[in-house]
Amino acid sequence: MKVPFLDLKAQYAALRHEVDPAIAKVIENCAFVGSRQLVPFETAFAQFCEIPHAIGVSNGTDALKLALLACGVRPGDEVVTVPNTFIGTTEAVTMIGAEVRFADVDERTMTLDPAAFEAAITRRTRAVIPVHLYGRPADMSPILEIARRHDLRVIGDAAQAHGSRYRDRPISSLGDAVCYSFYPGKNLGAYGDAGAVVTADDSIAESVRMLRDHGRLDKYEHRIEGFNCRMDGIQAAVLGVKLAHLERWTEARRKAAAMYRERLQGHEGLCLPPEDDDGDRSVYHLFVVRFAGRFALGERLQTEGVSTGVHYPIPLHRQPAYARLGLDEGSFPHAESCSNTVLSIPIFPEISEGQIDYVCDKLKQAVEMLETKLELH
Repeated sequence: MKVPFLDLKAQYAALRHEVDPAIAKVIENCAFVGSRQLVPFETAFAQFCEIPHAIGVSNGTDALKLALLACGVRPGDEVVTVPNTFIGTTEAVTMIGAEVRFADVDERTMTLDPAAFEAAITRRTRAVIPVHLYGRPADMSPILEIARRHDLRVIGDAAQAHGSRYRDRPISSLGDAVCYSFYPGKNLGAYGDAGAVVTADDSIAESVRMLRDHGRLDKYEHRIEGFNCRMDGIQAAVLGVKLAHLERWTEARRKAAAMYRERLQGHEGLCLPPEDDDGDRSVYHLFVVRFAGRFALGERLQTEGVSTGVHYPIPLHRQPAYARLGLDEGSFPHAESCSNTVLSIPIFPEISEGQIDYVCDKLKQAVEMLETKLELH
């Protein structure tokens, strides 16, 4: 049996009868850029997020960039975030001339450790970007409380967490702004790049709308200099179709995660994602296990037809792009430990119970074999 890491072809086959007419309508109407397709999607996504404003933009990185600017972050300011995230999180900070300040994660949840966040704050710190990694909500109550005490803006990175909840509240409501990516492989994915900023703050929403479209709200009146960060009509149409299915897909992911947890629980040497805390809801963009021989485990699974991934093998503070920060190995031990051991196994809404059983059988066999080898050495 072969089990893909993600099966977008299966998703398209199920939606073809909805997606194809939606794309054709955009082309027939030449509604490639503008509000005809975008506003209906923004309205629907705002309702899904239980928030007044959703502003469609070109991608998730630009969503963070525009949100930071709209929240008043400027060159020379510092923004705290975690080292175990995709580089887009930190690129958004440096794009606007601000500086990244890393803080370690909680090793259990792999999300921002509130105590480490507070310890990282300096007089130049202006904002924090908690990352809702793999679809699990960060521990937002203490993060928000610390941010309030230090007068910091909170911009959530929810690129992997569409529909996630924290203490029975949507993560979209927990911060000054929350940013989403609609990259094709996300839980809600476009057929190209796209993103969104959601907020309850009218002034932030107005700023993001201007910044994404050359600083204008009217066609020829440019109130400020902005950017060309608009979402195109085809992506808005595709996302509008897919959004109607997102809740069903999320429940399918959560069901798959529960099956994995049931079948793999108690297996020595293999660390599973923690259960949700009370009132939380993870949406399992990824199902990430931890194992000391992660690369050997992934290679063994590959030979058995099981595709895997590593998210992310090198923490950002150890990337050549951030060598200028001078952060040595050991600077953020929990983030480094996570990066050295994580392995993502297949999870997507269409995955079958038979595929899950096969993955679990091969995973347990591989772990037992590798642990035996480790013992012999």
